[in-house]
Amino acid sequence: MKINFKKLTKSKTLKRGLFSVALFFILWELSAKFKVPVIGAVPAPTEVLACLRREFFDAYYWYSWGTSLMRITTGFIIAQLLGVPLGLLLGFSQKTRQTIFPLIEIMRPVPPLAWVPVSVVFWPSAEMSMIFVTFLGAFFTVVLNIVEGIDAIDVRFLRAASSLGARRKDIFWHVMLPASLPSVLVGMTVGMGITWCVVVAAEMIATNTGLGYLTWRGYVAGEFPLIVVGMLSIGLAGYLSSGIIRRIGRRFTPWLTGQ
Repeated sequence: MKINFKKLTKSKTLKRGLFSVALFFILWELSAKFKVPVIGAVPAPTEVLACLRREFFDAYYWYSWGTSLMRITTGFIIAQLLGVPLGLLLGFSQKTRQTIFPLIEIMRPVPPLAWVPVSVVFWPSAEMSMIFVTFLGAFFTVVLNIVEGIDAIDVRFLRAASSLGARRKDIFWHVMLPASLPSVLVGMTVGMGITWCVVVAAEMIATNTGLGYLTWRGYVAGEFPLIVVGMLSIGLAGYLSSGIIRRIGRRFTPWLTGQ
């Protein structure tokens, strides 16, 4: 997958995005300098930049990145491997949905963070417990999105395929699966955002590694610029993760982008 950097640098979308980011940091710096109420209490970007420069050359900072990414990747992949087939099965088979979906709907409203104490007790290590709650953050989201996506398929497509002699498995592979791919993509993207929220909170509670713990350490030590560095790192990691999913998704759904 080649990236056209010349085209990218001329992109109006990129320029608008960079402008909004630059404007945000300028307003932030001015607010900190002139002590604007509430906002003025936040460390100025120059202080945060100095802290980031220090952390950039600290091996522990990159170790925090690595451990958080490992937990996110492991939990997210397991959630997709189990959630995507289950969502397709629930959408395709009414009997299966009537049997399993009520249980999913009972468990889904429970926040993943509520599972942290239970997972710490029942899983043999803190690492496995964090991967488990990360898995939960993405699992229910992707399942529900797939089911809703299949329900939204125009019934005329199904009837047309059936009237032309298509068997159930043909309808699944050639109608339901392609039509549900956008919903799979949305579920994965939203799920990735939730997993970052979950893993960061879990790291603050159950471990002493990761970007979540780095942020918490800054709070406990009163190093407010480090808190902001941790927050910005988490935001950047989440943005990059979701961007990778969207880029992969566009390869599998070219009809949505006109490719």
